[in-house]
Amino acid sequence: MKKNALIFIGIFTSLAASRLIPHPPNFTSLIALSFYVPVFLGLRFLPALLISFAITDLIIGYHSGTHWTWGSVLLIGLLSVYFTKNIKTRLIGAMSSAVIFFIVTNFGVWTVGSYGYSLSGFLNCYTMALPFFYFTLLSTVIYSLIIEATCKYLPLRVLNLNKLKN
Repeated sequence: MKKNALIFIGIFTSLAASRLIPHPPNFTSLIALSFYVPVFLGLRFLPALLISFAITDLIIGYHSGTHWTWGSVLLIGLLSVYFTKNIKTRLIGAMSSAVIFFIVTNFGVWTVGSYGYSLSGFLNCYTMALPFFYFTLLSTVIYSLIIEATCKYLPLRVLNLNKLKN
């Protein structure tokens, strides 16, 4: 139980630091953590990520698309277990996660109606989101590489990831 609490604190601290410290728009560890927490720790730690996300949203503030964002995090976490084979597969999965986040959350933005309920509004919504997608991809690459390097170079006795997944 103590180890699980420490893992929760680690997940929360990693997510909170990247969300609460000033940063470019969408430049956070959210996508990388959404992908890698289930990959390396197992699906049972996905609720810890979602709770951490909810707590940081309490601080930052909720918005009309919050449930779309949380839904994309859940979807990414559930799909991540299919990308565990090797580092290349995991990095492809992490980049795919950024695309999933972009598609799901911007669909949520479109459903609010600010861009109009038309094909033109739909396309305009996604077009206007492209600059944010750049930062999402960039942060996902950087945080993914940090996570991969940490898992590769820290001694296994420190991480002990195989025991956590079971």
